[in-house]
Amino acid sequence: MNERIKRGTLEMISAMLICGTIGWLVVISGQPVLDVVFWRCLFGAATLLLVCGVMGFLRRGILSRATFGLALLSGVAIVGNWLLLFGSYSRASIAIGTAVYNVQPFLLVLLGALFLGERVTARKLGWLGVSFLGMLAIVSAHGADGQVGSDYLGGIALALGAAALYAVAALIIKRLDGVPPHLIALIQAVTGVLLLAPWANLSPLPQAASAWASLATLGIVHTGLMYVLLYGAIQKLPTALTGALSFIYPIAAILVDWVVFDHRLSLLQWLGVAAILLAAAGMQRGWSLDLRRLAWR
Repeated sequence: MNERIKRGTLEMISAMLICGTIGWLVVISGQPVLDVVFWRCLFGAATLLLVCGVMGFLRRGILSRATFGLALLSGVAIVGNWLLLFGSYSRASIAIGTAVYNVQPFLLVLLGALFLGERVTARKLGWLGVSFLGMLAIVSAHGADGQVGSDYLGGIALALGAAALYAVAALIIKRLDGVPPHLIALIQAVTGVLLLAPWANLSPLPQAASAWASLATLGIVHTGLMYVLLYGAIQKLPTALTGALSFIYPIAAILVDWVVFDHRLSLLQWLGVAAILLAAAGMQRGWSLDLRRLAWR
């Protein structure tokens, strides 16, 4: 393994482990979801502004009016994505919300087919079917282990909405080829601040030190630092390796939910989670649905 690949791998692993603790910080902050997203955007924007300034991304001429407009639009989608995903945690659980959220690669495939004319192969449709079966397994566990009915299904619906908005944002970002990704992230964070400022509860401000620590960490570490690590890794690693390492995120989130909040999944839910992650991995790596080959892998 050459030094560039090794460094990119470490950056990707670090970014995914950071992502896996997002749900924990959202819950322990004790703040309404809208306020959590607002402070994440504010602290994240300040961090990314510093990063972009150091890297020379704030000079004129980098963005045209069209690319700036697309970046703003992607920001609206990302902010909506955060609102829905964070809202799913308290209704279903961090583990279930994160697992359902990982159907977003399939939604991106479908949107690409609809709006970019990209070809959907039979193999991709097959993995989409496996993912859908996993979703059914998770939903069918509704009411198990003391889970509240409407909240549980509502949490799944919010996670699905978050996945759809992420797919929309990714589709837009595909059209921003050549724009520094750190600058895109900065625009998205600033968009979130402007959108949510009129609705955020700024009076009174959070009183507990633990709330401020959680909110600042979400913005500085889970937005600013994480974006730097993630985008740095993407630039260094082959696409297949990037896709494989991305599954550290849901696994870490499930483990955090289990260890910190003692949210244990039923066997049927574990099967559903496994089906979704297997399907996403299979689609990204181009695996065949041949069961013998799949078992060997």
